[in-house]
Amino acid sequence: MSATTQSRTAPDSRTTSKTARLLGDRRLPVLVTAALFLVMYIAGLSRYQNYGFAEPQVFMNLFIDNSYLLVAAVGATFVILSGGIDLSVGSVIGFTTMFTAWLVERQGLPILLVIPLALAVGALGGFLMGYVIQNFEIQPFIVTLAGLFLFRGLCLVISKESISITDSSVSSMAQAQVSLGAGFLSVGAIVALVVLAAAFYVLHYTRFGRRVYAIGGNEQSAMLMGLPQGGTKIAVYTVSGFCSALAGLLFTLYIQSGDPLHATGMELDAIAAVVIGGTLLTGGSGYVLGTVFGVLVLGLIKSIIQFEGTLSSWWTKIATGVLLCAFILIQRAMTARKKT
Repeated sequence: MSATTQSRTAPDSRTTSKTARLLGDRRLPVLVTAALFLVMYIAGLSRYQNYGFAEPQVFMNLFIDNSYLLVAAVGATFVILSGGIDLSVGSVIGFTTMFTAWLVERQGLPILLVIPLALAVGALGGFLMGYVIQNFEIQPFIVTLAGLFLFRGLCLVISKESISITDSSVSSMAQAQVSLGAGFLSVGAIVALVVLAAAFYVLHYTRFGRRVYAIGGNEQSAMLMGLPQGGTKIAVYTVSGFCSALAGLLFTLYIQSGDPLHATGMELDAIAAVVIGGTLLTGGSGYVLGTVFGVLVLGLIKSIIQFEGTLSSWWTKIATGVLLCAFILIQRAMTARKKT
């Protein structure tokens, strides 16, 4: 081989090696999502600088307006990391709004008593779905689809009409603000950030978190290692149910009403946020911090459309679909690289 040929081959091989390492890096999807959010935010600052986009409160509103979605997406992250799927998220959120409004307005119960009841019902629903999935060996898609119809039907059992919440304690909680100097966060946003911090700790610093990753990565290997996969699977659906109910409570504070049609399709928004955040749909790879960026990207799309003023809200769905396809292609490239 001539010296010229060798000089051409060496750089090519180094470039190929760098590309392979980049595609094999598990942090790549998260970094792409973070970079996408940064580019979109800078573009918003440039285009809407005369319309108040640069105000710190606009950024904080991303957490305020999407606190319920962030909590729901965190719960969905646990399930997807384990290799499962939960289609009942939106219906559990909608049921929680109806359940809360009915107990507070029609039954006269204090909100501080209703909150643990709603959380317990959501966690119980998740536990039952996880139990059926594990012990009857039924696909998560089917079981959680049944949960979707069940909880949406229970909404209509409670009431076919919307129930407005006029309780003063609920209004006080909804209007409470935590000042951060340049802006403020709502109670819902603070709760969402606390849930995020707890999920980050559990997934990355506890045995349970490591079991979730192991089962999602390779269930057979996890079984041979003696990991309690049955209990872990049930637990992740319980966590998802709990987070969905908590998201329903935050949504209730945000809307201050219960309605049988609340959060219809929100399970798809939660799954989209998780995937855009870099978590593999097949499980075993992803970061809850990526889910945060996924939620922020979706929230920023809505904000930009509002600032634009001339675009239909349906562009949010179109943009979400385009991003989802793009990140699925990135996942495909990563998984194909791992197999070779």
